[in-house]
Amino acid sequence: MGKKRVMTPAKDVDLSSIKYEREIVQAPHLTGFVFRLFVRIIEAPVIGPIIMNILKKENKMDEILRHTMIPEEPMFKPEYPPQEMEPGVVVLEEDGRPEDRVEYALKCLPHYDVAESWENSSASFRYWKIRDYAHAYQSRKVTPSMVAERIISIIEDNGRNKPPTPLLISFDAAGVREQAAASTQRFEAGNPLSILDGIFMAIKDDIDCYPHPSKGATTWMHEVRTVKEDAVCVSRLRTCGVIFIGKANMHELGMGTTGNNPNFGTTRNPHAPDRYTGGSSSGPAAIVASGLCSAALGTDGGGSVRIPSSLCGVVGFKTTYGRTSMEGSLCDSGTVEIIGPIASTVEDVLLVYSAMLGASPANRISLKPAPPCLPTLSSNDNSNALGSLRIGKYTPWFNDVHSTEISDKCEEALNLLSKAHGCEMIEIVIPELLEMRTAHVVSIGSECLCSLNPDCEDGRGVNLTYDTRTSLALFRSFTAADYVAAQCIRRRNMYYHLEIFKKVDVIVTPTTGMTAPIIPPSALKSGETDMQTTGWLR
Repeated sequence: MGKKRVMTPAKDVDLSSIKYEREIVQAPHLTGFVFRLFVRIIEAPVIGPIIMNILKKENKMDEILRHTMIPEEPMFKPEYPPQEMEPGVVVLEEDGRPEDRVEYALKCLPHYDVAESWENSSASFRYWKIRDYAHAYQSRKVTPSMVAERIISIIEDNGRNKPPTPLLISFDAAGVREQAAASTQRFEAGNPLSILDGIFMAIKDDIDCYPHPSKGATTWMHEVRTVKEDAVCVSRLRTCGVIFIGKANMHELGMGTTGNNPNFGTTRNPHAPDRYTGGSSSGPAAIVASGLCSAALGTDGGGSVRIPSSLCGVVGFKTTYGRTSMEGSLCDSGTVEIIGPIASTVEDVLLVYSAMLGASPANRISLKPAPPCLPTLSSNDNSNALGSLRIGKYTPWFNDVHSTEISDKCEEALNLLSKAHGCEMIEIVIPELLEMRTAHVVSIGSECLCSLNPDCEDGRGVNLTYDTRTSLALFRSFTAADYVAAQCIRRRNMYYHLEIFKKVDVIVTPTTGMTAPIIPPSALKSGETDMQTTGWLR
C-alpha cells in the first residue's frame, strides 16, 4: 500500500516547483565470459524475469509506469501542431523532383567563394564539401572516376588495418566504378544531374541500397529479407546522381549507442582509434569524419545519428518524425525512427536533406505535416539571421555532463552566438525528463521487439549479439499496460515542449554528456553491456 502516485495534469504543473533529477543508471558493466553468462541467466525462464524486474525497480521504471496515474490520454504516434510559416524560409515541394529541391536548397546557401575554398587553404587536412567536389568536377580538376579509385584504394587498404577498422559491411568496387564512370560521362557532356552528381555517400546497413543486402549488421537478416530496390530516400538521392560506395557498419539492429559489433568488427573513431565512434550509425559517422565521403545516411530513434556525429566531430541531423520516408528500411514501422543525413558541414546536410525529404502517403494523411522549408542564408537581408533567435537553455540539464569541459565548451559557443549575433538566451524548465527517457525506452523497445519477434520465434534470436539479446530481454519484460503508460507520458512531454516553443525557437544542450569512450579490449569479441555509458550518451 502507499505506492500509488497521481500526476498533476500537465497544463496545471507549476514549473517553478520543478527540481532537476539527475539520471543515475543502476546496471552492471559486463564484458567477456561474465557478460555471456549474464545473458544466459537473464534469458532463463524463471530467474531471468526476476533479475529484470529488480533492475527496472532500481531504475524507477515500475514506479513511473505501473504505480502512477497519468491523466493524459495516450499519443500512439507523434502529432504535428498547427504551424505558421516562418519569415526568411523557402518552401519545398514534397511531390517535386529531388533535383529541383536540391537546386532550391543551393540558392539558399551563401555565395561559394572559389578563392577561399581552394587558393587560400593551407591546412594539411580539410573536408571537401559538396560544392568543392562540384567545382572540381566542372573545372576538370578531377573526375568522379578519379575520386572513386582513391576511395576504393583506401577501403581495400582499410581492410588490412591492425587493429581492424571496418567501415563497410557490403562493398562492391566494380559497382562504385560503374556509377562513377556514368557520372564522369555526364560531366564531360556538360549535363550533371544536380549539385549532388558525383558525390560519394555511404548508407547505413539498415537502409536498402540495391543491390547490396540489408543485414542490420546481423549475420542472418539478409537471409529472411531480400532487397529488391532502393529505399525511397536512397532512390531520391540516386536520381540526383549520388554515388553509393556500399553499406556502412553499425551497432547490430541499432540497439546500442557505442557502435560495438562483434559480427563484423567494431568501427574505430577516426580521431582516436582506441575509442568508440558512438552508435548506432557508427560506420556512416566514421566514414564522413575520415573524409572518405562527403555525406552518409543513418537512422535515428534515440540518438543513433546524433551521438556518433557528435563523438566523431561531424554534423548529424535527426529530422522531425515523418518528414522523410522510412519505406525500404528495417525500422519502417515504428513511431520514433527516422532516416537522417550525416555530413561534415551544416551546408552539406541541408543539400542532402533537400533531396531525400518527403513524407510517406500514409504519414501525410495521419500527421498532416506543414510543408518542408529551408532557411534562406544567401540574402543580404538574412546576413544576421541568427540575431532574432531565441535560445532556450535548461541550465541543470545543460551542465549534467561527465566532464565540465563539455559544458564549458558548449557555453563558449553560446557566448559566441550571443556576442557575435545578438541571440537571446532564455532560461527554461523541462519537466519529467526521467519519465520521458523511460517512455522512450519502452516505446522504441516494444516496437523493435514487435518487428523481431517472428524471426526470434523461428530460432534466430540466439544468433544475435549478446548486447542485442540483453536489450531484447529487457524489452520482453514490458507489458501492454507499460506501452500505453509510455504513450500517455509522450503526450505530457509533447504538451511541455509545445509550451516551451511558444517562448523559444530552439532548445540547446550538449549533444552527448561525454566524449568518445575508450573501447575495452575485452568487449571486441563478445560485446558489452554498459548502460551507464548509454545514459551519458543519449
